[in-house]
Parts: sequence; C-alpha cells; structure tokens
Amino acid sequence: MLATELTRRTLLKGAAAGALVIGFPVVIRRAGAQTPGVFAPNQWLSIDRDGVVTIVNSVPEMGQGSLTTTPMIIADELDTSLDKVKVQQAPANPALYANPVTKSQSYGGSRGVRDHIDMWRKSAAAAREMLKQAAANEWGVPVESVETEPDTVIHRPSGRRMPYGQLVDKAQALPVPQNPKLKTPDQFRYIGKMVKRRDTPEKVTGKAIYGMDVQLPGMLVASIERCPVIGGKARSFDATATKQIKGVKDVVQVSNGVAVVADTFWTALKGRRALKIEWDEGALAQVSSPMIKAEYERLSKQPGQVARNDGDAPGALGAGGRVVEAVYEVPFLEHACMEPMNATAQVTPEQCTIWAPTQSPGGAQATGARLTGLPPAKVLVHTTLLGGGFGRRGNQDFVVDAVEVAKTTKGVPVKVMWTREDDITHGFYRPATYNVFRAALDANGTPTAWLTRVVAPGLRIQRGMTKAGEIDEAAVEALRNMPYDIPNLRIEFTNKDYGIPLGFWRSVGASQNGFIVEGFVDELAHAAKKDPVEFRRALLGKSPRHKAILELVAQKANWGAPLPAGQARGCAVVHSYESYAATVAEVSVAADGAVRVHRLVCGIDAGLAINPDQVKAQMEGGAVYALTALHYGLITVDKGRVQQSNFHDYKMLRINEMPVVEVHILDSGAKVGGLGEPGVPTVAPAVCNAIYAATGKRIRSLPIDPSQLKRA
Repeated sequence: MLATELTRRTLLKGAAAGALVIGFPVVIRRAGAQTPGVFAPNQWLSIDRDGVVTIVNSVPEMGQGSLTTTPMIIADELDTSLDKVKVQQAPANPALYANPVTKSQSYGGSRGVRDHIDMWRKSAAAAREMLKQAAANEWGVPVESVETEPDTVIHRPSGRRMPYGQLVDKAQALPVPQNPKLKTPDQFRYIGKMVKRRDTPEKVTGKAIYGMDVQLPGMLVASIERCPVIGGKARSFDATATKQIKGVKDVVQVSNGVAVVADTFWTALKGRRALKIEWDEGALAQVSSPMIKAEYERLSKQPGQVARNDGDAPGALGAGGRVVEAVYEVPFLEHACMEPMNATAQVTPEQCTIWAPTQSPGGAQATGARLTGLPPAKVLVHTTLLGGGFGRRGNQDFVVDAVEVAKTTKGVPVKVMWTREDDITHGFYRPATYNVFRAALDANGTPTAWLTRVVAPGLRIQRGMTKAGEIDEAAVEALRNMPYDIPNLRIEFTNKDYGIPLGFWRSVGASQNGFIVEGFVDELAHAAKKDPVEFRRALLGKSPRHKAILELVAQKANWGAPLPAGQARGCAVVHSYESYAATVAEVSVAADGAVRVHRLVCGIDAGLAINPDQVKAQMEGGAVYALTALHYGLITVDKGRVQQSNFHDYKMLRINEMPVVEVHILDSGAKVGGLGEPGVPTVAPAVCNAIYAATGKRIRSLPIDPSQLKRA
C-alpha cells in the first residue's frame, strides 16, 4: 500500500524482530530498555532477516516519481535488488522526517531528490559498510577483502558468500560509520538508467489511493458554501430548507463558509443550494481587474526598489545608441489540479487523524494541533497520493475545512470535498505582473544597458516569508539573476498587493519572468538583426551551463534548417531550481490567428538524471502546463469575484492540441537540480518568439489572443 502509517513503535517492533535500521545523520541511538542488538529507532532504512529492505519516503508523491527514484538511489548505494525494496510513506513528524535542507516537512520547489539524495546515499552506503564489516568479523578476514553484489556480501579469495538477511543481527551491534564511502557513477546499477515507475500499475488499475478515494467506516461527507467574494465571511444563515433534505446530518459555520454535512457528496451539494446566507463581503468587494491593471501601470512610471544594480543603466540608456522599449504582462493563474481540494479528518478528545493529499504533512499536523488544542504527537497525518500539486497543496485551507467540520461530528470521520468551481474561485493565484523594459544597443547590436521595472504583489511578502519593504525574491526570480552579460543592468521592484490570495504556482517567479526576459532578449536580437540563438550565445560567456543547454537544444532542433512553409522557430533558455533548461518551438499561425505548436525540442541539465524516463516525463508535463497557460490561462476579478469557474472558461490543453515533445538530457555532473518545475519557464517564450518569426507580431501579454494575429 502506498500510504502506510509508519510509527516509531512500528520501527521498534521491526528492530526487535531482527531489523537493521539506519539513517542520516548516521548515528546509533540507544535506550537502556531496548532489546539487545536492536539498532533503532531510526527513520529511513531497515533490513529484515529475509533481506527485505523497507525505506520510508518522506516526499509526497504528486506525480513526480518519488516512489521510484528514492528506491533507485537507496538500492544502488546499498547494493540490493530494486525489487526487494518496499516503500512506506512517512507520517507527519518533522522531528524525524523533515527535509534536511529546509528543516520542515513540507515539499515544493522541486526539492524531492535534490535535497535528499546525499542523505539517502549516505544512509544506504553506511548500511552496506556495516554489512561488510559484520561478514568480515564472521569470517575472520579483513573488511578490505570483502565486497558486495546485490543482497550479498562476498569474500572473493575464498568464494564465501552470505546474504544480507543472515547478517542483520550481527550488523546491529556495530558502530555506524559517519562518512561512508559512496559508489562512483560507473558502479551504479540503477541511477542514470530507465526504470519503470512503481506507482503506475496501481494507478492504471484504480487501486491507488488519492485523497478523494479515502473511505472509512461510518464516514460522512461535507461540502462548504463559500462567499462569492474572495475573503468574505458568512454574517448569518438560514438552514431550514437544507435540514429538511433527506441525508443531511448537520449544517455548521466554519472559517471558510457554511458546511453541509451529509451521507453523500451529492446530498451535501443539494443542501448547499438550499442554504440562505447573508454575506459580509469584506474589503475585496471593491477590487476588479481593470483597477489592478491601471494601478500597476501608474506605478510602473515611478522608480521601484532596486533588486540589482550593475554599472549605471539609467546613464547608459541616455548616452546614445538605439533604445528598445516594451511592456510585458502576465495574469493571475490558478493551479487547476485535476483532483479538487479535499481532506478527511476524525477528531476525538484523545486524537486527531487526518487523511490528505498534502504537500505539507508537517503543516497539516500543525494545523490539526492548532485547531483541536491537542499536542502534535496526538495528530496523525496519512499522506495519500496527490492528484496534482503544483504548489497548491502546500496550503492548509482544505485541511482546516476537514478538521473544523470533524470537530462537530462527535468522533465520526468526515470528508470535505471541494467542487471544481470551489477550486477555481477560491484558490491561491500566481501573481499578475506588469513589467517595463528598456535596453540600449550599440552600433554593433550589442546590449550596453538594460532596465526592468516589475510591478506586482509580493507572494512571499503576503505569506509572511519576506518582510514588508524588502525585495520579494519570488517576484524577481529568474530576472534578478538573469545570465546575460550586460555591463549596465538594473532591476527594480514595486510591491502592490490588493489582497488577492497568492500561491506558489509551478515554477513560481521563473514561470512569468522566464517569459518576459526571454521575450525581450528576442526583441533585442531582432532589433540587432542577429540570429536569436547566436545573440544569446554571445551574451552567455559567464554562464556556461546556460550556453551548453541552449547549444544542445539548437543542435537537436536543427536550428537554421528550412521548415515547412508557414512554420517558424523560437528559442528560450532559463535557469530555475538549480537546473538549466532550454526549448526550441516550431509554430505556425493560421489566417484566423489560431496558433499551432507543432514541435517542442526541450533540453535540461539537472546535473545528474536519476531516472531519465522520469526526467522526460517531467519535462513533458511541464510543457503541458506551460502550453495550457499560454493558450488559455487567465483569472480575472470583478468586485472581488473570480470570473472563471470551471473548464469551460478556464480551459485545459486538449490532446489534439499537444505538440510532439522531444526531451534531451545533458548530464553535466554538477550538483543534482530540480525537475518538476524547470520544464515550464522556457515554453511560453519559445512559442511566442516563434510566433514573431512567423508573423512579425510580438506577443507581450498572456494568454495569446488569436484576434491580434489575424491576417487581413
């Protein structure tokens, strides 16, 4: 089962039965009352007397492949057969299972592999060394004379062999090496090889358990009527008609609205429709999209806070040469996970139990403790599979819903389910931004100055992660650290927040700033009458990994070679989440302005590709997400009300719109980078740059408006 509760007690029982358990930092922790020979408790890796390896995966599985890549890494360093490795999902316990880099049990930012790989490798390598030492002691030979092959320690000179399972008890008593020797890449059996995903069979057969699939004895289902205005609250309500509906059990007010508790989801929805609610619409009732844009535009005419300042960009812009100017805009966007938000909770005086498709098990535990008054140790969190995360499921609102409703059901478990309309109208949106560019080119077409002024709500500031008055890191991500070698470079930021709830959207600031930077660089290339790839290459002398991945993709796409009539190419290259990605798009535009993306040639340098098949899948998934936003993504607000509500007006990319996607991997040998998000930022600019090459019309605002591309 993919979502199994693993407790400290479970680990101790396994150890008492003859399990070798180690982790990283690799230390033995003993207690006087423990059974002699028990090497426990520890949280990441155990081996039983049958040689079965059980690992605890702390990274929620949201499609990125953690249930496959984690076993691959550990199996390689431990030198065990991959089919002997079992995976259990970690419970919420930040003291044991926190991300070793962020120190929180919350996952986003493509951190699954890149933050854990060193820990996993050292844990497994230490176990392998202990097994070798145990065998050497048993045989009375130097440990240097023994080695391992899958699941077995061998003594080459004598030919003696001993399976891991027979060594567990003796290995338990050994000290844990703190700096075990790691394998070299030439010794890998799995890392770098194509390995089929372990969770695919259960997903195909329907056995996989997502949050929506949770079923418990006697469970009730609730649905919450929310104020149509973002942030509004219920002032009063009349549930008389609702309570007369057969199957409705209760109606209760909670933080996010009025919950109807019923025997089925459809009964709860019917009860919602019968409610009469008077709303306090709150401060956002006066906020609309035209107001936001007008204020952004006004503020863009004033200097902002300086996020980066190399040389003297204002002075160089006024010193002569050709000046190129542009304004780029991106809209609010919703995550639109295929599985709408949901969570299940059961609250008793002694314990709170939560079942949730969450990116933040530690956050869910803290939420349960805060709302119930129970200590965190009394809040159990079962992390199910996630039907899409993209940053949305790092929020706690759907967990709050479940726990608050469960507090009213007298110990009966209750599942709170959102509708698609709830999801889209009450999300946490990617910020809308307004971006002014000015750059100067010398007589040779080389940029001498660049100034960008960003006006946007600060995502991290709104969420309390960055102090008010400081530069919001997300707002200038992939902009402040742009790689192009320009002597006079200035980036400014103005924070303007109307209170629209903001959230981390797949690739966050890089998703919007990759588009605006690479679009404007392309404008400079065409203004200089230079090939867009060569123009970029000339400015990437100080960024060899940017340059290498761009060159790889250009070569694989046959950049410069003839295309069928009506088609054109565009390119883009962006660094995000410690990975470097580039895309070449092949595009045509019909007479009615309809854009057709025929082919995307994508490349990524993530340092080391653990599972190339999964790397390709993530790049392909990123392309789908980016193309959906490019063609359709738009959230607008009128009097505090989100105007889009379902897939009829917040459209998703269809199968027949999907281009051919080729993915090329560059293993640079550098530190492992992220995968889930770097595939997004380069797609929109590559497509829009290809549109310009095909039509001479520049796209500076998303989503694409086909009416602007119509031919007369």
